[in-house]
Amino acid sequence: MSTTLPKECAITFYYYPDIHAVAPFYEEVLGFELVLDQGLARIYRIAGNAYFGIVDGNKGHLKHQPKSATLLTIVSEDVAKWHEDLKAKGVAGLSDLLRGTFCEHFFFEDPAGYAIEIQRFHNPDVAKLFK
Repeated sequence: MSTTLPKECAITFYYYPDIHAVAPFYEEVLGFELVLDQGLARIYRIAGNAYFGIVDGNKGHLKHQPKSATLLTIVSEDVAKWHEDLKAKGVAGLSDLLRGTFCEHFFFEDPAGYAIEIQRFHNPDVAKLFK
C-alpha cells in the first residue's frame, strides 16, 4: 500500500449562517479571487493552488456554529484510492464514497474531530480551475 497519495490542491471551507453577508469581506476587503460560485458555496483562490471557500451553513455538509466551523477539503483525481487507504488505516468518522451534484467525495475526522473531505469535481471544466 502506497503511503504517498496524489494531491492536486487543497480548499478550506468556513461555514456561515449567511454567506452573502461575509462574501464582500473576502472579495472586496481581502481581495480573494472568486473562482466558482455554486450557489450554496463560493470558492476563492488565495494564491497558486491554495483555495478557501465560504458555505451556507444551513445547507452544507456541516452546520454553522456560534463559534467557527471548518472543513478542510483536499482535491484529488483518485478519491476511491484515498478512501481505500484511509479505510485500511482505520481513520475515524470515515463516510461512504458519495456522489453529490458537484463532486464525488467522502468525509472523515482528524484526531481532534475536525472534518476533512477528499473530493473530485464531476465537471472537467470546473476541475481544471483547481489545477
